[in-house]
Amino acid sequence: MSIGLILLIIVSILIFAGVAERVLDRLRLSDKAAIAIIIAIVVSTIFIPNINITQNVSINIGGFVIPVALAIYLFIKADTGKERWRAVIAAVVAGAAIYGTQRYILPAEPEAQNIDPNYVYAILAAIIAYVLGRSRRGAFIAGVMGVVISDVIQMVLNSINNIPAPTRFGGAGGVDTTVIAGVVAVLLAEIVGEARERLQGGTAKKDLHFEKGHFVSTLGKDEKNSHDKNTKDERGDKDEK
Repeated sequence: MSIGLILLIIVSILIFAGVAERVLDRLRLSDKAAIAIIIAIVVSTIFIPNINITQNVSINIGGFVIPVALAIYLFIKADTGKERWRAVIAAVVAGAAIYGTQRYILPAEPEAQNIDPNYVYAILAAIIAYVLGRSRRGAFIAGVMGVVISDVIQMVLNSINNIPAPTRFGGAGGVDTTVIAGVVAVLLAEIVGEARERLQGGTAKKDLHFEKGHFVSTLGKDEKNSHDKNTKDERGDKDEK
């Protein structure tokens, strides 16, 4: 079984177990929506072949269309313009890094490689996506779009140099680099981000509570509760009199 399918299975288990609720909340997704997306990726990978756009360019529904559509949705749902810009910058940097790694670092001969280069690209995109994207949404957007951008760079250069090499966007479906990069980026963001929040939480967030994917001040709530309590006490005193 490929790493991509293993990741999708792990994510599905986490969703069913309720462990991924916090992550989904930050991604603006419900459990049902997340499961539906995973099923759509798997089913389209199995039953829908690559769709040819031109003679040398094709796309895959599960490996390209669905993750890119989700990335666009998350981009629209981003809380601030700063988060959007972080995601865009991270995607461009990740795309350039993947292309540079593919072109100049990894050996050209497949038999000389000890690991599938697609996993190297996915992990590289995920790390850059988290470091620059920071948020879970930004990490997913940058992870997915970074791989897409690297494919676009390759396609453009092939066209300029008249190289007839095919470009398959998300060609491997659910086990494609695009999907793996997005999933790994979010997992990395959650693990590292959660650890950082716990380490920095202490006194810095003692007056905050976590609500709908964000830290929210509890000061106003505490004051309101205190006011309500005092009001009830005053009413009780009047009743006794």
